[in-house]
Amino acid sequence: MPSFDIVSRLNFAELDNAVNNTLKAIAARFDYRGTQYELAIDRKEKVMKVMGEDDGKIKGIKEMFQSAAVKRGLDVRSFEWGEIEPTIAGKSKCEVKLKDGISQDAAKAIQRAIKDTKLKVTASIQEDELRVTGKQVDDLQSVMALCRAGVPGAEVPLQFVNMKS
Repeated sequence: MPSFDIVSRLNFAELDNAVNNTLKAIAARFDYRGTQYELAIDRKEKVMKVMGEDDGKIKGIKEMFQSAAVKRGLDVRSFEWGEIEPTIAGKSKCEVKLKDGISQDAAKAIQRAIKDTKLKVTASIQEDELRVTGKQVDDLQSVMALCRAGVPGAEVPLQFVNMKS
Protein backbone atom coordinates (compact mmCIF):
# COMPACT_ATOMS: atom_id res chain seq x y z
CA MET A 1 0.00 0.00 0.00
CA PRO A 2 1.48 3.40 -0.95
CA SER A 3 2.35 5.70 1.93
CA PHE A 4 4.41 8.72 2.94
CA ASP A 5 5.23 10.66 6.10
CA ILE A 6 4.47 14.30 6.77
CA VAL A 7 7.18 15.82 8.97
CA SER A 8 8.41 19.22 10.06
CA ARG A 9 12.15 19.08 10.52
CA LEU A 10 14.54 21.93 11.10
CA ASN A 11 17.94 21.59 9.42
CA PHE A 12 20.29 22.45 12.30
CA ALA A 13 23.36 22.61 10.03
CA GLU A 14 21.70 25.32 7.94
CA LEU A 15 20.54 27.02 11.17
CA ASP A 16 24.17 27.18 12.34
CA ASN A 17 25.15 28.65 8.96
CA ALA A 18 22.38 31.26 9.23
CA VAL A 19 23.53 32.22 12.75
CA ASN A 20 27.15 32.51 11.59
CA ASN A 21 26.09 34.65 8.61
CA THR A 22 24.07 36.87 10.95
CA LEU A 23 27.03 37.29 13.30
CA LYS A 24 29.23 38.27 10.33
CA ALA A 25 26.61 40.79 9.19
CA ILE A 26 26.38 42.26 12.70
CA ALA A 27 30.17 42.57 12.93
CA ALA A 28 30.22 44.46 9.62
CA ARG A 29 27.58 47.01 10.64
CA PHE A 30 28.73 50.35 11.97
CA ASP A 31 25.79 50.83 14.37
CA TYR A 32 26.69 47.59 16.22
CA ARG A 33 30.38 48.45 16.76
CA GLY A 34 31.33 48.52 20.41
CA THR A 35 27.99 47.05 21.55
CA GLN A 36 27.43 43.74 23.23
CA TYR A 37 25.24 41.19 21.49
CA GLU A 38 24.75 37.46 21.61
CA LEU A 39 23.09 34.93 19.36
CA ALA A 40 23.25 31.36 20.72
CA ILE A 41 21.43 28.10 20.00
CA ASP A 42 20.48 25.54 22.63
CA ARG A 43 19.81 22.35 20.64
CA LYS A 44 18.48 20.31 23.57
CA GLU A 45 15.91 22.91 24.60
CA LYS A 46 15.29 23.88 20.93
CA VAL A 47 15.67 27.56 21.79
CA MET A 48 17.76 30.36 20.33
CA LYS A 49 18.75 33.16 22.70
CA VAL A 50 19.22 36.69 21.41
CA MET A 51 20.72 39.45 23.56
CA GLY A 52 21.46 43.05 22.63
CA GLU A 53 21.92 46.55 23.99
CA ASP A 54 18.30 47.63 23.48
CA ASP A 55 15.04 46.74 21.73
CA GLY A 56 16.12 48.35 18.46
CA LYS A 57 19.27 46.23 18.30
CA ILE A 58 17.24 43.07 18.95
CA LYS A 59 14.84 43.97 16.14
CA GLY A 60 17.81 44.59 13.82
CA ILE A 61 19.30 41.20 14.74
CA LYS A 62 15.91 39.60 14.08
CA GLU A 63 15.71 41.13 10.59
CA MET A 64 19.29 40.11 9.75
CA PHE A 65 18.72 36.57 11.05
CA GLN A 66 15.47 36.10 9.12
CA SER A 67 17.17 37.31 5.94
CA ALA A 68 20.07 34.89 6.48
CA ALA A 69 17.68 32.04 7.29
CA VAL A 70 15.69 32.56 4.08
CA LYS A 71 18.93 32.65 2.07
CA ARG A 72 19.92 29.32 3.65
CA GLY A 73 16.57 27.75 2.71
CA LEU A 74 15.00 27.77 6.19
CA ASP A 75 11.33 28.60 6.57
CA VAL A 76 10.62 31.64 8.77
CA ARG A 77 7.63 29.81 10.28
CA SER A 78 10.14 27.52 12.03
CA PHE A 79 10.97 30.31 14.46
CA GLU A 80 8.57 31.60 17.11
CA TRP A 81 9.92 34.92 18.40
CA GLY A 82 9.08 35.72 22.01
CA GLU A 83 8.67 39.10 23.66
CA ILE A 84 11.68 41.35 24.13
CA GLU A 85 12.45 41.54 27.85
CA PRO A 86 14.85 43.75 29.83
CA THR A 87 17.71 42.07 31.69
CA ILE A 88 19.27 42.95 35.03
CA ALA A 89 22.29 44.55 33.32
CA GLY A 90 20.10 47.04 31.44
CA LYS A 91 20.22 45.14 28.17
CA SER A 92 17.43 43.37 26.28
CA LYS A 93 16.92 39.70 25.55
CA CYS A 94 14.57 37.58 23.50
CA GLU A 95 13.99 33.84 23.25
CA VAL A 96 13.17 32.20 19.95
CA LYS A 97 11.51 28.78 20.02
CA LEU A 98 12.70 26.47 17.27
CA LYS A 99 9.84 24.44 15.82
CA ASP A 100 11.16 20.95 15.11
CA GLY A 101 8.43 18.35 14.71
CA ILE A 102 4.68 18.66 14.37
CA SER A 103 2.81 19.50 17.57
CA GLN A 104 -0.22 17.41 18.54
CA ASP A 105 -2.62 20.30 17.80
CA ALA A 106 -1.12 20.87 14.34
CA ALA A 107 -1.14 17.11 13.63
CA LYS A 108 -4.82 16.89 14.55
CA ALA A 109 -5.60 19.90 12.31
CA ILE A 110 -3.80 18.27 9.38
CA GLN A 111 -5.50 14.93 10.05
CA ARG A 112 -8.92 16.66 10.17
CA ALA A 113 -8.21 18.50 6.89
CA ILE A 114 -7.23 15.23 5.21
CA LYS A 115 -10.44 13.52 6.42
CA ASP A 116 -12.52 16.46 5.17
CA THR A 117 -11.26 15.91 1.61
CA LYS A 118 -13.15 12.58 1.48
CA LEU A 119 -10.18 10.93 -0.26
CA LYS A 120 -9.63 7.24 0.36
CA VAL A 121 -6.57 7.75 2.55
CA THR A 122 -5.86 7.36 6.24
CA ALA A 123 -3.64 9.64 8.30
CA SER A 124 -2.26 8.38 11.58
CA ILE A 125 -0.34 10.47 14.10
CA GLN A 126 2.99 8.95 15.14
CA GLU A 127 4.64 11.15 17.82
CA ASP A 128 5.76 14.27 15.92
CA GLU A 129 4.86 13.16 12.38
CA LEU A 130 1.93 11.84 10.36
CA ARG A 131 1.81 8.72 8.19
CA VAL A 132 -0.59 8.89 5.27
CA THR A 133 -1.55 5.65 3.50
CA GLY A 134 -3.89 5.05 0.60
CA LYS A 135 -4.55 2.68 -2.28
CA GLN A 136 -3.72 5.14 -5.06
CA VAL A 137 -0.65 7.32 -5.44
CA ASP A 138 -2.85 10.04 -6.99
CA ASP A 139 -4.76 10.37 -3.73
CA LEU A 140 -1.49 10.72 -1.82
CA GLN A 141 -0.35 13.42 -4.23
CA SER A 142 -3.66 15.24 -3.66
CA VAL A 143 -2.94 15.18 0.08
CA MET A 144 0.53 16.61 -0.57
CA ALA A 145 -1.00 19.41 -2.64
CA LEU A 146 -3.49 20.12 0.17
CA CYS A 147 -0.67 20.37 2.72
CA ARG A 148 1.45 22.59 0.45
CA ALA A 149 -1.50 24.96 0.03
CA GLY A 150 -1.65 25.33 3.81
CA VAL A 151 -3.81 23.83 6.51
CA PRO A 152 -5.55 26.21 8.95
CA GLY A 153 -4.31 25.56 12.48
CA ALA A 154 -1.02 24.02 11.30
CA GLU A 155 1.30 26.94 10.65
CA VAL A 156 4.49 24.89 10.45
CA PRO A 157 6.68 24.14 7.43
CA LEU A 158 5.97 20.63 6.18
CA GLN A 159 8.16 18.13 4.33
CA PHE A 160 7.18 14.82 2.79
CA VAL A 161 9.49 11.84 3.31
CA ASN A 162 9.51 8.04 2.98
CA MET A 163 7.31 7.86 -0.11
CA LYS A 164 6.63 4.17 -0.75
CA SER A 165 4.50 2.80 -3.53
